Amino acid sequence: MAHDVSHQTGDVRVCAQTLARHHVTEHGDPTGPVLLLAHGFGAGQNAWNRLLPHFPDHRVITFDHAGSGATDITDFDHDRHGSLTGYAEDVLAICAALDLRQVTYVGHSVSSMIGVLAAAAEPDRFASLVLIAPSARYIDDPATGYLGGFSYEDITELLTSLDSNYYAWSSAMAPVVMGTPDAPELGAELTQSFLGTHPDAARTFARAIFLSDTRVVLPRIAAPVLVLQCRHDALAPEAVGQAVAAALPAGRLVHLRATGHCPHVSAPAETAAAIHQHLSALSALLAPSTRSGASAAAASTAQLPALRLA
Repeated sequence: MAHDVSHQTGDVRVCAQTLARHHVTEHGDPTGPVLLLAHGFGAGQNAWNRLLPHFPDHRVITFDHAGSGATDITDFDHDRHGSLTGYAEDVLAICAALDLRQVTYVGHSVSSMIGVLAAAAEPDRFASLVLIAPSARYIDDPATGYLGGFSYEDITELLTSLDSNYYAWSSAMAPVVMGTPDAPELGAELTQSFLGTHPDAARTFARAIFLSDTRVVLPRIAAPVLVLQCRHDALAPEAVGQAVAAALPAGRLVHLRATGHCPHVSAPAETAAAIHQHLSALSALLAPSTRSGASAAAASTAQLPALRLA
């Protein structure tokens, strides 16, 4: 059962403000291994509702990014949140407020790279990362041969359309992002989530996402990282997932049967199974060691078995 977080460390007032600002909520077993779930653009922590029942033995923490979910638009800072670094700082503030260690961070879409930035800044907090449908750069880079899936003109057109009419853009874009034509109700659900995001925050967040390039940070992540790749993902095609996994020192790519960009919504059981396999491998690796944090995991990442779905 979910419950509002009430235990803080350090400066109680600052910690309480941080937790309240992001509507931080805990689920599952408060004594279990920590999972920190970070939602993507146009969503809130409710996006994880289908995944949560698969982790009853974990301490699962969810929250809303600034400008998303149930947050107050007055807490959204267009300067701070005009880059992914601002969101990563928010994640670290939540970790500090709860004094979280040995965290497995699960990020969807843009939150994958937000997690990468957070782990690069404070690696000792993170035991591992799970990146669902990640992209380190959406725009193709002809100079390096990198394929992000979009030209600069594509992204410019996308952002212009969003600026012109966010509500029309959301209605058209959300079903494409969900990518489940056989389950149109899921696209409709994501549309409503998009429409619930404040347009001003959405415009700033979208620019931070689609104009970002975090490829240079990936090689700095020593912790084991699971990269989950879906079929027919309109935002993060196969080449993108491969590039992310290849750039990570301890990255492993798993292909899901799920289609679209949101497998935690459209295929929660399959997504949970992949995460559980990753956690089991990580637990087996860390069990013989008394060392803590990502440094212990990084010392023997070669021992991690390949992750496969049956």
